Amino acid sequence: MAAITTEPSDTSISTNAAAITKANALMAALGSVVIAATCVLLDLLSVGAAYGVMTAIFQHGWGAALVGTHAVGAIESWIPLFLFVVLFGLSMDYHVFVVSRIREARNRGMTTAQAVSYGIRSTAGVVTSAAVIMVAVFAVFGTLSMQDFKQLGVGLAVAILLDATLIRVVLLPSVMALLGNRNWYLPRWLAWMPGISHRSTGLSAPVGLPSPEPSEAWPTHAGARG
Repeated sequence: MAAITTEPSDTSISTNAAAITKANALMAALGSVVIAATCVLLDLLSVGAAYGVMTAIFQHGWGAALVGTHAVGAIESWIPLFLFVVLFGLSMDYHVFVVSRIREARNRGMTTAQAVSYGIRSTAGVVTSAAVIMVAVFAVFGTLSMQDFKQLGVGLAVAILLDATLIRVVLLPSVMALLGNRNWYLPRWLAWMPGISHRSTGLSAPVGLPSPEPSEAWPTHAGARG
C-alpha cells in the first residue's frame, strides 16, 4: 500500500490479536458466532476502504488538493496499525449497542426482519450523532500541516463515516436479514461461555405483532442461546 517500515510480523500479530479479541468479546456479549464473525468482517471492510482512500490521496495524489496536501509517496509507518486498532475499538461499541437492541426485540417475539428494523431505527439517532461528532473532530486533524496528523485525521474520518453509514445502516442489517435465524447460532462446544442478559431493559413487548413463524422462531436446541 505504501512505504511501511514496521516489521510485517509485528503488524500481523497485532491485527490478528485485535480481531480475535473483538470476536471473542462479541461472542460473549451477544452469544453468537455468526454475529461476531459478521462484525469482524464488516470492520475489515471499512478499514480496507479507509486504507484505500489514504493510499489514493497521500501516495497517488488523487484529490490531494481537497485536503491541502500533495502526493508524498508514502504513509507514515505507524498510522495503518493505529487506525486499525482505534477503529476496531470504536466499532465494537457500535456493534454491541445496535445488535443488543436487535436481540432484545428478537427475544420478545419479533421475527428477525422486524427485530433488525426496530434495532436500526431505535439506535439510528445515537449512532449518527456520535459519528458526526467523531468525523468532525478527526476532520480537523486533516486540516493540519503535519503529514502525520493529516493522514491520521483523513483515515479515521473516512473510516468512521463509512462505518456509521454504509456498514452500520446498509450492510449490517442487510446481512442479518438475509441470515435470519442463523444469526444466533452458537456451537454446543461453546455453550459454556457466560452469557450477558439483554432482557431486563425498558423495551416494551411488541404490540400487534404476529407470532413468529416456526422457521423464524428463536433457536431452542442446545447449541444456541435464547
